[in-house]
Amino acid sequence: MNPLAAALDLSRIHPSDEAAVWPLCLAIVQCRRSGGWPTAPGRYALVTDPAPAASRPAALLSSAAPDAPLAWSAQDGWSLCGEHDACTLEFFALYKPLLDRPPGSAPWVIAQLGQSLDGFVATHRGHSCFVTGPQSLVHLHRLRALCDAVIVGAGTVAADDPRLTTRHVEGAHPVRVVLDPHQGLDGAARVFSDGEAPTLRLCRVDATAGDVASPGNEEVLGVPGLLDANGALDARAVVAALQARGLSLLFVEGGGITVSRFLAQSCLDRLHLTVAPVLIGAGRRGLQVAAADTMDECLRPHARALRLGDDVLWDIDLRHPAPPLTAPR
Repeated sequence: MNPLAAALDLSRIHPSDEAAVWPLCLAIVQCRRSGGWPTAPGRYALVTDPAPAASRPAALLSSAAPDAPLAWSAQDGWSLCGEHDACTLEFFALYKPLLDRPPGSAPWVIAQLGQSLDGFVATHRGHSCFVTGPQSLVHLHRLRALCDAVIVGAGTVAADDPRLTTRHVEGAHPVRVVLDPHQGLDGAARVFSDGEAPTLRLCRVDATAGDVASPGNEEVLGVPGLLDANGALDARAVVAALQARGLSLLFVEGGGITVSRFLAQSCLDRLHLTVAPVLIGAGRRGLQVAAADTMDECLRPHARALRLGDDVLWDIDLRHPAPPLTAPR
C-alpha cells in the first residue's frame, strides 16, 4: 500500500463489493433499458432470468419479501435494504447517481479521467499503460457497463487504440462513440474492426450520414454543428445527436482535451477524477480549465474523495456547488 494513500482517512471501495452489489446495479440498468422501471414505491427483489442474454442479465420484480435487497421511490431513487458494512454502502453510493436515471429522462453525462499527481494522463512519448492502478481500471469498466454510450476523441483512439468494452466486469458493452470531426482516423483501430460492440463515428458534415464514407465496420453519423465557428468541438451537439439515437446516459472517457471541452461547455453532470501517486514530469495533460484571476472566480463543485487501492478517486458533482469558503477567525 502506498504510504500516502494509507495515511488518508478516506472511504474505501473494494473489489469484493462487486459480488454483493454489482448484480443489483446491472438489474437496475436493465430495468431502465427494457422499460421495466418501477411505477410505485416499494421493495424489489432480483429475479434471475431463466434464459439470460448478455444484455439482459436479470429482472427486478416487486416483492413483499422482507429480504428484498432494494427499495425505490420517486423522491429518493434506489437504495439498499438491510444491514451493510461501510464499504458496501460507499460502493452503491458511488454509482447511485447513474442508477437513479429513469428511462426517458433528459441526457445525463459523466466523465472520467485518471491522471498523475502532477496532472498528466500520459508521458511525453504518449505512454499511458498504466497511470492508475487495477482497481481504477475495474471502476472504469463499471462506468462503461452502466452507461448507454462511451465517448472518446479521435486523439485517444489514435494514441491508445482502446477497445472500450466491459471485459473486466459483468455487464453489456456500451455503444462506442468516436469523435472524429474531420474523419482523420483510417479505420484500423479496434473499435472499428473488432465487432465487439456497436460503434458510431461522429463527423462534421452538413449532409446526411449516408453521404459519408465508412472505412471500417462502424456507422458514421454526420452531425451538423459538431464544430463551432472557431473549429472547436460543440459538446452540446454531441449530446443532442446521441439523445436522438436513444442514448441518454453518456460516459465521456477521454482524453483530457475531450473531457475538458465537455466541462468548459457545462455539458457534464458528474466527473470522476482519479489521481494516482505517480509523478510524470511532462506529457499529455489531463483535466484543463480556463484560468481564473482570483480564487473566488474558480469553479468549486461539491466533491468527496474515496480510495481505489493506491489511487484517490474524486467524485465531483458539477451541478451542485460546494458551500463558499469562509476565513478562519
